[in-house]
Amino acid sequence: MRKLLIVIFCLMAACNGYQPIYKAKNSNNHIFEEIELLGDKKINKRIKSFLNLKEDSNNQSLNEIKITSVKEINKTSKDSKGQVSSYRTIIRLNVIIKNENKVLKEKSFVKDFSYNKKDNKFDLAEYQKEIEISLVNEIIEELTIYLNL
Repeated sequence: MRKLLIVIFCLMAACNGYQPIYKAKNSNNHIFEEIELLGDKKINKRIKSFLNLKEDSNNQSLNEIKITSVKEINKTSKDSKGQVSSYRTIIRLNVIIKNENKVLKEKSFVKDFSYNKKDNKFDLAEYQKEIEISLVNEIIEELTIYLNL
């Protein structure tokens, strides 16, 4: 038992350089010279607030960022009566980081989710909102990692 504790202690002591992936030197603030948000306003607002994007137009040495978001809700299948029986929500996000009109980084993020129709239209609308929030949160996680690299 004593040897096991010593081995565990040695292994834990070797992990002293560990840092969480989301904790970076500048993860709290992402400052850009210009922030351009195009597309779905709700998605863009959520991304800007979660990533804490800030604009400093006085500093010419900073990069510019352009985020374009698109939300689609597609009908994927119909039943024998011709009524929609399933949907797919797709969120697309295109991020371009440039400095002095030169593209430094460009990446697209796409998340989708398929689901069945709900009998109540209100329940369906609420479910679609939940799905949108969930997909945007997944994209935010990936975007956070991308911006911190």
